[in-house]
Amino acid sequence: MIKARNRQNLVKEMEEHFALDAHVKEAFLAVDRESFVPKEFKHLSYKLDALPLAASQWISSPLTVAKMTQHLELKGIDSVLEVGCGSGYQAAILSKICRRVFTIERIDELLKEAKSTFSKLEIHNIFTRFDDGQRGWKQYAPFERILFSATAKKIPDVLFEQLAEGGILIAPVEQSENYHIITRYYKKNGRITSETIEQCLFVPILDGTQK
Repeated sequence: MIKARNRQNLVKEMEEHFALDAHVKEAFLAVDRESFVPKEFKHLSYKLDALPLAASQWISSPLTVAKMTQHLELKGIDSVLEVGCGSGYQAAILSKICRRVFTIERIDELLKEAKSTFSKLEIHNIFTRFDDGQRGWKQYAPFERILFSATAKKIPDVLFEQLAEGGILIAPVEQSENYHIITRYYKKNGRITSETIEQCLFVPILDGTQK
């Protein structure tokens, strides 16, 4: 009961800043953020703050996760690829809306922790991969949606190749130091167009993998 109330309060607080679509709201009501937060920060799980993770990474603010989710336009979408699994919270939210979620993480420690959490929560439609997410996941491409959970200076061409026709890719893109813009890309007739949505701040995407 307490957890359900916490989730309801979180959604209510988020809606004071950003109007949530019904399917996004339902996803947040279905996932305990607490399960993805390191134990020393559990008491802050339902605040609108980003929180530290292992390996100098962060679990994004729930409000940021909500905005990224909603900007992906996920209603009726089958497959989504996430670049940067981190804590796994964003993937868990996506899993409540999409049939299949593919998530890639370059830091082994974080991926193991996220997989363990998915297992505990009995979330079975998330598929994980230890790799540099900037390479995508060719085996399961094309993806209807692709989400970057870290800031990129440039979106690798290979990811646009793995984006389905009519698909959307959302990414925080670095314009200058500490100035990142959530950008939405569309693929239509094989061409990529983009629009800027709003300013944000994410950890940078890094090359390679880390054991």
